[in-house]
Amino acid sequence: MSKSLELEDVTDPVCCAPLSNPALSEAEATELARVFKALSDPVRLRLLNLIASGEDGEACVCDLTGPFDLTAPTISHHLKVLRQAGLIEGERRGTWVYYRVVPERLTRLSGLFALPTLAPA
Repeated sequence: MSKSLELEDVTDPVCCAPLSNPALSEAEATELARVFKALSDPVRLRLLNLIASGEDGEACVCDLTGPFDLTAPTISHHLKVLRQAGLIEGERRGTWVYYRVVPERLTRLSGLFALPTLAPA
């Protein structure tokens, strides 16, 4: 059973400035480029998907190595990149780390691609 994430209205201008808005600062562009670079790897995209679709919206690192033909250190590296990009966060429970997505970050990314609303003619 998976738990659904609460959705934020990304059409609300208070939420996120879309790319079509000229207010994107250099610092924000640098940060977003780092996030997109983290997402540009198929393994990291799959890891993010596995974590987001896990039971209760999280996944144990012990369950993230099986679906890949990669070593545990390689999976750990990819998880570190996702964590450094702010897309996931981890919590140690005993000997395992459980990862969950950071909903605000994913909402922010989805808001980037919102098209500007045109005034009715």
